[in-house]
Amino acid sequence: MSTPEGAGGLPVSSDRPLWHYDGQSWSKHTDQVATEYALTVYVNDQEMATVVCTPEHMEDLVLGFLASEGVIRHLDQVLDLQVSRWRGVARVRTQGKVNFNQAFYNKRYLTSCCGKGRQMFYYYNDAHTAKRVDDPVRLQPHQVVRLMDQMEAAADLWKQTAGVHTASLCTPDEILVSRADIGRHNALDKVYGYVLRHRLPLADRVIVFSGRLSSEVLLKVAKIGVGMVLAKSAPTALALDIAEVLNITAIGFVRRGSFHVYTHPWRVIGAEQR
Repeated sequence: MSTPEGAGGLPVSSDRPLWHYDGQSWSKHTDQVATEYALTVYVNDQEMATVVCTPEHMEDLVLGFLASEGVIRHLDQVLDLQVSRWRGVARVRTQGKVNFNQAFYNKRYLTSCCGKGRQMFYYYNDAHTAKRVDDPVRLQPHQVVRLMDQMEAAADLWKQTAGVHTASLCTPDEILVSRADIGRHNALDKVYGYVLRHRLPLADRVIVFSGRLSSEVLLKVAKIGVGMVLAKSAPTALALDIAEVLNITAIGFVRRGSFHVYTHPWRVIGAEQR
């Protein structure tokens, strides 16, 4: 892949004036706010999507997005990736024909859940790219807490702006890579792209995420191929339904030394005995 244009990059935040009211009086301050940046992705000269993102690690974002959508399956399919930061365009050239049907990207897919009479929906492409994860990764409770603490300690852009999500790929003991973005799905795609570029193994790995555990987040975790996700906030019912089907351990409300295990508790030592 070629060297992207604009090696200096674009600012991911900017200083803005504000007027603060504290309940009694006004004062003027300056605050840092997160940048929103529109990146249009072309695959073999066909426009695929425009992604609104934080303008850093955009090569990772593009690769992770394409893999997540099933357009590519491995790095060797990508012959060239050019990101023009100043034009807001990413151009990807792939080896051979890729599966890219624009009509399916917004088409919902309805399926029965676990054979229990429930139904769940997600998008057509998700149904064909999100697979069951059979990784046997297991964590001690203190490792769950420590990984969230490590991710938050390293979340510099969030500390500056409080306007981005952070996703990290971890071993049971440490963070391997963290990515931040204004879009929660973008943060996960950036992690996925890093995994592809560096050909990282995914056995015995965990995703740690700064926000709530939505169905979108859960599906991204499944597409990456990780069997456990730790989230700072609450899950949705649909996310937990999908986690049950795809054999993913979903953990929420990891805060102040405590957490909830919602699905497949056998991956957390001690929880499966309760």
